[in-house]
Amino acid sequence: MKTKISGIELRRIAMPLVAPFRTSFGVETSRDVLLVRVVTPDHEGWAECGAMSEPRYSSEYVDGVQHVLRRFLIPALPADGSDVPAVGRAFAPFTGHRMAKSALETAVLDARLRSAGESFGAYLGAVRDRVPCGVSVGIMDSVPELLDAVEGYLAEGYVRIKLKIEPGWDLDPVRAVRECFGDDLPLQVDANAAYALSDARHLAKLDDFALQLIEQPLANDDMVRHAALAKLLRTPICLDESITSAADAAAAISLGACSVINIKPGRVGGYLEARRIHDVARAHGIPVWCGGMLETGIGRAANVALAALPGFTLPGDTSASGRYFATDITKPFVLSDGRLDVPTGPGLGIEPLPDILDEVTTSIEWIPR
Repeated sequence: MKTKISGIELRRIAMPLVAPFRTSFGVETSRDVLLVRVVTPDHEGWAECGAMSEPRYSSEYVDGVQHVLRRFLIPALPADGSDVPAVGRAFAPFTGHRMAKSALETAVLDARLRSAGESFGAYLGAVRDRVPCGVSVGIMDSVPELLDAVEGYLAEGYVRIKLKIEPGWDLDPVRAVRECFGDDLPLQVDANAAYALSDARHLAKLDDFALQLIEQPLANDDMVRHAALAKLLRTPICLDESITSAADAAAAISLGACSVINIKPGRVGGYLEARRIHDVARAHGIPVWCGGMLETGIGRAANVALAALPGFTLPGDTSASGRYFATDITKPFVLSDGRLDVPTGPGLGIEPLPDILDEVTTSIEWIPR
């Protein structure tokens, strides 16, 4: 049965963070979030765009995403809201803009699944009803501040710690965390492309700390040098920004550029492509985990469902709502025994709380179909 899309709402919200989050891209103290709502005669679907306010993590940014949605993707959207694969085919002629594509495709999928009474997890192929959660710890002003933060996250129950690193903030903080919390702590580092191959000898010193992985040490467009670096390190290399499609994943695996992949659905164009990357990696015995973009409960619900697929064998950055927000726009995700429950209701299984959503909304644009 076909379901006509009546219109699409583009809603901007302002979400202050509970604490500044610093990476090599800069410092974030709040998030300017774009939410997409697809409306049909019977249901509505929600999605969150992971783009940042400025084009630092990728070339996309929130204002640009909204323009691309309004100018190109929404006009190309098939009228039949139940044919989700047709959405990807309609977007194919437009190069890049994967976060914009992901947000609109996800909202269409959420509406379709709500109509069918099927959960996001069941549709994607989830095999778990709870997923283990790690936490990403930003660059701090001092090592003691870092140790206090890590101690707090471990007390909350997080089962894996990931430290953001950059030149000048790498060996000392990693050593301090390892010495303070022991060798049994699952520990990762994320460089966000802050290093060059000429830093290989320095990065090799991280091998002494029994890390699960080093994430995206080199430039996102340089798989060849990642493959060269992988031969010089014992620490497994995980790729993030370099992987934007299943084809990229296959190429990276063939080159030996990585032995772990971080899957961020927005970065790769949506949850259908994320599932394809999962399938490619699993077929090659490559573990994957679900990354995050400081999502609200809308994006978190979809990420938790994705993280329940069988190939997601490492804890992801699917932290509890309280990691970033004092008040989430949905019923909060709360950590229990180091895990989050996978929503089981139709679609995302969660929706915004109207009163809270109204408080944080900064603009609304309605585009009829």
